[in-house]
Amino acid sequence: MGGSGEFSATETRRTLEIACAAIGLDAQGAELLRIGENAIYRLVSAPLVARIARTIRYLPAIEAEVAVTRWLESVDFPAVRLAGPAEQPVIADGRPVTFWELVAEQTEYATVAELGVLLLRLHGLGSPPSLVLPELRPFARVEGRVNGADLAGRDRVFLLDRLAELRGAYAGLEFVLPAGLIHGDANIGNIIRRQADGVAVLIDWDGVATGPREWDLVLTAMYFERFGWHTAAEYHDFVAGYGFDVMSWPGYPVLRDIRELIMVAWLAQNTRESPEVAAEVAKRIEDLRNGDGPRQWAPF
Repeated sequence: MGGSGEFSATETRRTLEIACAAIGLDAQGAELLRIGENAIYRLVSAPLVARIARTIRYLPAIEAEVAVTRWLESVDFPAVRLAGPAEQPVIADGRPVTFWELVAEQTEYATVAELGVLLLRLHGLGSPPSLVLPELRPFARVEGRVNGADLAGRDRVFLLDRLAELRGAYAGLEFVLPAGLIHGDANIGNIIRRQADGVAVLIDWDGVATGPREWDLVLTAMYFERFGWHTAAEYHDFVAGYGFDVMSWPGYPVLRDIRELIMVAWLAQNTRESPEVAAEVAKRIEDLRNGDGPRQWAPF
């Protein structure tokens, strides 16, 4: 099981206080930056960011994240660094907690062109045999999120039917890029410019895995093609930086549709947090029902 209560601001702040007390840090005044799959807090007492995972069931993924980011530091790859306690993750209140460097006082996102270059570099790394990575399981958390969400019965059935359909479509894909180390959630929101030297670094490694490299390219493509969050020029620069256009691959629509379903299921687990989230989830489900077309989804 996870922590001792719902994954809310109140419950995760208690988790943060327990974790900080266990390792000699002060949690007073910590700012909640975001709550989603993780609750992310910025400490005031030290230049650290704490990430609290939703449940202890995610511990293997967090342990992989810790191992990979430590290895990436050893090969000087520009990724966010662990900081604070030597032994991580810290288990507090039944949840894994990790502590990271504060990349910048004010968040400045890098460019999609830099994201393309960094992904090419990441995919070119040969991870050491001692680094055991999980296999990508794109649907691993979808069913649990849908079943645990506050949804109307017809919406739940629709999403689970969509899940079954996409499982079958994914099983039939023929990938063209070699499989290997992937970030797992590569998008513009996870590449930040480091304040100290201006270098673009990749953050949020809890989805790290071994799998098809196309998985790391599809979010930027759909943010352009489906949501209009990137311009054509920006997407062109991303493709130029990486050297491959995932939209030219016949399997792209399947990965795009899978990512959309994941986005809906991810947000659905937080419908109780605010009316705005609940309204956005309802809109997203209706868009899925209506089939292909531009999406006017709010970024969360």
